[in-house]
Amino acid sequence: MGSNSSRIGDLPKNEYLKKLSGTESVSENDPFWNQLLSFSFPAPTSSTELKLLEEATISVCRSLGSDSEDLLEELLCCLMQLITDIPLLDITYEISVEAVSTMVVFLSCQLFHKEVLRQSISHKYLMRGRCLPYTSKLVKTLLYNFIRQEKPPPPGAHVFPQQSDGGGLLYGLASGVATGLWTVFTLGGVGSKAAAAPEVSSPLANQSLLLLLVLANLTDAADAPNPYRQAIMSFKNTQDSSPFPSSISHAFQINFNSLYMALCEQQTSDQATLLLYTLLHQNSNIRTYMLARTDMENLVLPILEILYHVEERNSHHVYMALIVLLILTEDDGFNRSIHEVMLKNITWYSERVLTEISLGSLLILVVIRTIQYNMTRTRDKYLHTNCLAALANMSAQFRSLHQYAAQRIISLFSLLSKKHNKVLEQATQSLRGSLSSSDVPLPDYAQDLNVIEEVIRMMLEIINSCLTNSLHHNPNLVYALLYKRDLFEQFRTHPSFQDIMQNIDLVITFFSSRLLQAGAELSVERVLEIIKQGVVALPKDRLKKFPELKFKYVEEEQPEEFFIPYVWSLVYNSAVGLYWNPQDIQLFTMDSD
Repeated sequence: MGSNSSRIGDLPKNEYLKKLSGTESVSENDPFWNQLLSFSFPAPTSSTELKLLEEATISVCRSLGSDSEDLLEELLCCLMQLITDIPLLDITYEISVEAVSTMVVFLSCQLFHKEVLRQSISHKYLMRGRCLPYTSKLVKTLLYNFIRQEKPPPPGAHVFPQQSDGGGLLYGLASGVATGLWTVFTLGGVGSKAAAAPEVSSPLANQSLLLLLVLANLTDAADAPNPYRQAIMSFKNTQDSSPFPSSISHAFQINFNSLYMALCEQQTSDQATLLLYTLLHQNSNIRTYMLARTDMENLVLPILEILYHVEERNSHHVYMALIVLLILTEDDGFNRSIHEVMLKNITWYSERVLTEISLGSLLILVVIRTIQYNMTRTRDKYLHTNCLAALANMSAQFRSLHQYAAQRIISLFSLLSKKHNKVLEQATQSLRGSLSSSDVPLPDYAQDLNVIEEVIRMMLEIINSCLTNSLHHNPNLVYALLYKRDLFEQFRTHPSFQDIMQNIDLVITFFSSRLLQAGAELSVERVLEIIKQGVVALPKDRLKKFPELKFKYVEEEQPEEFFIPYVWSLVYNSAVGLYWNPQDIQLFTMDSD
């Protein structure tokens, strides 16, 4: 056989593959290995060829998996060694990609089960035994692969000769193995989906990130926590010289600056945002480091851009971006510092030209826009809740709000007020109609009213928090409040809002009086001047103190029910060169993203 090319149809009869899958051991020095590795065949390029490859390798696969599971543990250990120990060079790039991809395929049995798998053969070997010592080294290597974003080597830089049709060992045999042979082990099938490979600049970084997310989201074993999640939770900065606590297993160090820069640059992808969420939520070392950065705009701006283009993003990506913001706003230092960072010419914000605005004001604008989008389109209470929680966390530290941000806060309240009145009117009309026709069931307007009133109260609490804690820093908010003061009139005596309206009513009354004294037809500049003077004159003790608004993100119970299908949908849609038969996918519906 040697360096000769063979057709896929010849594989079942190939003597070298028979020997590879047979029971006879082959020593490391046997010439067999050179002969096997010089073998090539054209890589499959269509669903038809992939189906042929799967059918042609069934007998080889059955020989490899029969009689003993020990071979699987051996193989997984060898794959981990390949990933962690082989230096990344032009001649080893494809080997690394295939090793990572093969591990993804071994774990992909989850795709073919509707319920979250809590035990499997792969789980068994990855959680304990011979694979366990590689845990921290594997996680570290996968993170560095993501950080480096190494592009594939140029043609001609491979250790094995490449053919014009994509043949050669690594894209021929190994790629065939990854997409065909190993999938038989995982109950899959590569056959029927002709999918275009995603355009990624670094296949190794892409596959490594996907494998890392899969490992991080494996369910705990019955007798031990997920070691890969433990490693992700505990790694430290290379510049941190403090010792690891003895209780921490699988600890390692990594360059936080490099990781931070990679996360900032890669936020256009779901998987990079999910990694950012995972690190912020689970690793206190990286969270502390990020919050101490003086260039947080490099991370926050890509997150805001995801939310701004909510119409083009899938709902999961939007949720992750929003939760990242919520976690960041739990920190008072972050909430203060974002108002000190000035930005110029935000080109992607198209509603209005923003020649100069603080990062904090931009964040408020984007979150409010997300709420308004949700009110008119998706009407997702979960999205509302997290948006409002982020605004509430920031409200006590609102500083020098841009006039447009102040306007949008009051405009959102106006929108909610109109919606509240509309539902009230509908409920009244429906009630009148029901008096003449008792057989017609009434719509549940009470529930709609409760939801709207919860959101209105939250907005009033946010405005109140800003006025109580930083009135003197926000003349533009007072201006917007006075300009639309009639909006608040109906809520002064409403039993659900009376308490929270006291301060807002006091501020409106106090500044309205000063404007009346100043005379009619005042310019915007003169009104703002009167407001700034009035802030000094307003006795602070007249504003009633309320408990500080603080919300903390907490994962739902059984978070794996959300994250595992999400991660595998990313693998299915984003993995380079891996194919699964869509008809066999059970974990999620094929239109989910």
